[in-house]
Amino acid sequence: MRSYYKGLLFDNDGVLVDSMQGAMAAWKQWGEKYSPGFELTKDHHGKRAQDIVLMLVGEAGFEEANDFINQLEQDLAHLTISLPGSKEFTSSLKPGTWTVVTSANPFLAKARLEAAGIPVPAELVTAYDVSKGKPNPEPYLKGAQNLGFDISDCVVFEDAQAGIQAGLEAGAGLLVGVTEHALHTDADIVVRSLEGITFQDGELFIPDSLRLR
Repeated sequence: MRSYYKGLLFDNDGVLVDSMQGAMAAWKQWGEKYSPGFELTKDHHGKRAQDIVLMLVGEAGFEEANDFINQLEQDLAHLTISLPGSKEFTSSLKPGTWTVVTSANPFLAKARLEAAGIPVPAELVTAYDVSKGKPNPEPYLKGAQNLGFDISDCVVFEDAQAGIQAGLEAGAGLLVGVTEHALHTDADIVVRSLEGITFQDGELFIPDSLRLR
């Protein structure tokens, strides 16, 4: 598959990096204190931690509970690893043509990217840069704006329905689902990984052998 676009917008967790080991451990410990029986599931993927916390504990206990999960996830960020092809692909991209649009706070986002050996783009969009997180379109609109491109000229790479929905409502030119988890989303196409994908002079090349759908 060959297509022409101006910018690439990547979700982080589940697309560029695997942070599940640390995230699962952090939320398990958090749940024991603030929401007994809570388990982090695929329904929570792509959503800001602060939105999950607010939903579970309400406004009264929000600040303390939110600070706790932020600290727990930060402490375990070093367990993050890169997903196949992500380091090679992002390292090959010219600055200003791509960025990461994540639901994590800026400190956690940078810690996870650095632990996985992924470059941290100057145009990074985090939970603190938007008033509403995914599935709201604001994060991806902000990502395109940071790059100076219209969202219709950008490709969104996501693994969760919340993120795909955000990209869809934003008006992204192409929605690429990454890994088998994305088979249950509304992505335009789904790929096994980022291995072998290239982006040069505006031309996005996705090998047919990578496609799951």
